Amino acid sequence: MVEFSEDRHSKAVRKGPPIFVVSGGTGATGDLLARTVLAQFPDVDVPLHVETKVASEDRVRDVIRRATGIPGAIILHTMVKRDFRRLLVTEAARAGIVTFDLAGPLEEHLTRELGMQPLQQPGLYHQMRRAYFERVEAIEFTVAHDDGKRVEDLAKAEIVLLGLSRVGKTPLSMYLSILGWKTANVPFVPGVPPPQELAQVIPHKVVGLVIEPAQLMAHRRYRASRSGIREEGYVDRQSVLDEMRAANHFFYQQGFHVVDTTDKPIETSAEEIVSLITRRKVVS
Repeated sequence: MVEFSEDRHSKAVRKGPPIFVVSGGTGATGDLLARTVLAQFPDVDVPLHVETKVASEDRVRDVIRRATGIPGAIILHTMVKRDFRRLLVTEAARAGIVTFDLAGPLEEHLTRELGMQPLQQPGLYHQMRRAYFERVEAIEFTVAHDDGKRVEDLAKAEIVLLGLSRVGKTPLSMYLSILGWKTANVPFVPGVPPPQELAQVIPHKVVGLVIEPAQLMAHRRYRASRSGIREEGYVDRQSVLDEMRAANHFFYQQGFHVVDTTDKPIETSAEEIVSLITRRKVVS
């Protein structure tokens, strides 16, 4: 049965039957497919219930009981363990619940064609792709914590880069994230106290970036020409030297690692940083 309701903009919205996505693993595949299909039906409100790690008869029956209590409920499942899949289909049929099997038919066809039995191990694809998902997570974290953003999460970073303006924090952070490291970067501004949250970060996770004055001045001059920033106090040599002294003093005082990025490919600087972080982890 399909109901209608009015949203806050007085636009008719269809109320569709709820979909229970049932999986022995993370439920990501079924959830993605359900949302992909639902995207073809705009202005339809269909509740999604994702049931993960359904790996026992009791869990299967619990899902059936809850779905039975909702008129028109649908079960979309990716169960790879045959016993639980059969139980789910049988119990759902008895309860009059419509089910859609996303894994069974293909698995059975391949079993016949290949003459092999499947492993029947839930979540195996996700486990095999864990490195990929962790890399995506690292990239998302790094983008969200660029240039001092969301400092309240600094303690969650695996690497924190600290340095003056134009020392190369952002590109280095992005490269490290592609390698799978959750990286945050924070600008160091002489005379301005660093965020209090930096004190919550274990010192061996923090890396201070330094660079030769002439190269830093060149980077800043280029930025000033492109963005309209006044060069006075930003590009002149004495100001740059004063800033660098202050940064070096702070890094030494706090016991942070220091990496010199002068004339180095980003890959080389990243390799040095990872080496420092992992070496200190082993020692500690």
